Amino acid sequence: MTKRALSAGGILKIKAKGSRQEIPDDGAAGLHLVVQPSGAKSFALRFRRPNGKRAKVTLGPFNPNEQVGEPRIGAPLTLAAARALTGQLNLERAGGVDLVATQRVQRQRRRLNITEAEAHSFGQATRDFLKNHTVRKTGEKPKRWRETASLLGLYYPLDGKEPTVVKGGLCEQWRDRRADEINSDDIYTAIQSKDTEPTRRRMADALATLYGWLLKNRRVRIDPCAGVYRPPAPPSRHRTLNDAEMREVWKACDKLGIRPGQNSRPPWGAIVKLLLITGCRLNEIARLEEAELNGDLISLPPSRTKNHLPFELPLPPLAVEILEGVPRITDCKFIFSTNGRSPVSGFSKVKKQLDEIIAKHRRENGVKTKMPPFRIHDLRRTVSTEMNGLGVLPHIVEQVLNHQSGARGGVAGVYNRFAYLEEKRAALRAWADRVARIVS
Repeated sequence: MTKRALSAGGILKIKAKGSRQEIPDDGAAGLHLVVQPSGAKSFALRFRRPNGKRAKVTLGPFNPNEQVGEPRIGAPLTLAAARALTGQLNLERAGGVDLVATQRVQRQRRRLNITEAEAHSFGQATRDFLKNHTVRKTGEKPKRWRETASLLGLYYPLDGKEPTVVKGGLCEQWRDRRADEINSDDIYTAIQSKDTEPTRRRMADALATLYGWLLKNRRVRIDPCAGVYRPPAPPSRHRTLNDAEMREVWKACDKLGIRPGQNSRPPWGAIVKLLLITGCRLNEIARLEEAELNGDLISLPPSRTKNHLPFELPLPPLAVEILEGVPRITDCKFIFSTNGRSPVSGFSKVKKQLDEIIAKHRRENGVKTKMPPFRIHDLRRTVSTEMNGLGVLPHIVEQVLNHQSGARGGVAGVYNRFAYLEEKRAALRAWADRVARIVS
């Protein structure tokens, strides 16, 4: 193609064609205007390398407006800036500089800088932490590690797929920042952004655990959480349910989760009843697997208990009867499931419905007062209190609740590995008989 002196106005008038165009510029040696079929226009420098081979360097997109900043490779260029840059590069070539090799080194350096920044970013640090966040005694994930991940800004699906970034979470807010750039002001702001004291406390704990791990693994030099205000834990609860309240809860369980026209019985009522009979923690029952149930004996592995020790609990006949009445889903390993893939969840909604059923029952029976607020975990305290009232020895009550204290606490617990299985069986049978009398 014949060279011609390009002009800014002339470049604007050049129309795109069905194929890519390269128009040499007579105003600078080797400078070409490239016009893509889409209409995009840019500048390129064509030349021969020191080894005689033809080569090309893309200079930058065409800029029809005033030039901003010094002309450089990759920046938008006016025609005058493209000619000036071409002249500079030709001088470098005359001095023996291999432009292609230089560009390759610069691109590689930019990629390395990006990779290093990503490796030290808050998001990558969080991923690495959660990947290695395990319980020291068992090597397995803590029970609420997904909640910790969510607070830090990552969602881990139950099916084991790769995590996704939570919209508006910390990993999105701090996506362009290194983990060691986060300071105590950032930590304080993240904690205070939460709506309630319990959530603020959980956020503080999640960040403290993360940065404790990063500090231990030499990923940061200073812990930004040190000295930042952490909301105190709430006062200890003392709520227990009396006989009348236990009866109301039991009767409400028969309606829990049932919708008009529904034939199958949802599992939530059975779960709450089992919690009242056994004194177990919510997840110990709600996540119960078929493999953990052998006749009238529940056997939980260390990964499923709070103290990370194996736990066996003999079930009284009333509990066995309730479990036998729970409808199972074929090929589902969980006893309590609604989808066949995962255990039941959403207990905040279940508890709200339980309260509504009790309140409605009271109104229908002319009771003007409301039941004092209670939590699901208060059932566990109720079991402990009532068992002591039945004369069950305190250390047996502790064994039923899987507490490591008293005869099983400290050094004594290291040597005393007796399971007290028959004593627990007798205690739970006595308590279940009392529950049956209360609710009948």
